Formats: sequence, C-alpha cells, structure tokens
Amino acid sequence: MGRIALPQKTFTVFSVSPFEEDRIRLDQVFAGSGWKARGVRTCREALTLLRKNAAPVVICERDLPDGNWKDIWDALTLLTDPPALIVTSRLADEYLWAEVLNLGGWDVLAKPLDEKEVVRAVDSARRHWNGQRERARRVWEATA
Repeated sequence: MGRIALPQKTFTVFSVSPFEEDRIRLDQVFAGSGWKARGVRTCREALTLLRKNAAPVVICERDLPDGNWKDIWDALTLLTDPPALIVTSRLADEYLWAEVLNLGGWDVLAKPLDEKEVVRAVDSARRHWNGQRERARRVWEATA
C-alpha cells in the first residue's frame, strides 16, 4: 500500500494522549510531509503548551489522566485564535460524535487511527482554521 500524499504546507498539530502508540502513529502518518505532531500526555501539559503556542489543530484522546476532551475544549474556547479540535477514542460512537460536533469540535476519529481518516480530518480542520483566520483578517482590515 502506498503512502498518502499530504499537502506540503508546514504546520504543527498538537496531540493530547496518554498513549505512546497514538504519538507514534501520528508521526508515521505525517512522516515526509511538512506536518509535525507535538504530543503531550495530560490536560495540564496541553493547557501549558496551548497558552504559549498557536496551532491550527489539536487531536485529543477522549479520556486523559487528569480530565477529558471537554476540559481541553473549554480551554481552547478561551484562546484568541482557537484551534480545531479532533477527538479520538476506541469507543467512538454516534453519541460522542454528536456531542463533540454540538459543542463545536471538528471531528471524531475511531482508534486504531486510520491514516486516510487522520489525513482527511486534519487537513479539513486546518483548511477551516486558515479560512476563519483569513475572514477575521479581512473583517478587521475593512473596519480599520
């Protein structure tokens, strides 16, 4: 099976998961592209990282050692330029998907992570985030 061609735009995806295999899988999916995964294990680490660094996409495990994806979502909504949130879970079901989307998250990915689904979700989330930034810039310039 051949590799999926990723858009060559350079950007960082933050990964929040206590599972080493998730970070390894994302590194494999993004290998050879301009995409880079930067992983942390806990809500606390994620919140520290997100306050200091901007990212277009956060991939977050549903349950974390010190919280869950909703804690990450609450923190993201307070940021000036919040990233798109993708939630992962072995127990991804219609309820989780509906909950994530209804609260404003971008997508839910079932585990084990499928390369094509990761690429599709991350690329569409990144494009949406870029579009929102561009629209906000145009509005700001029009009112300045």
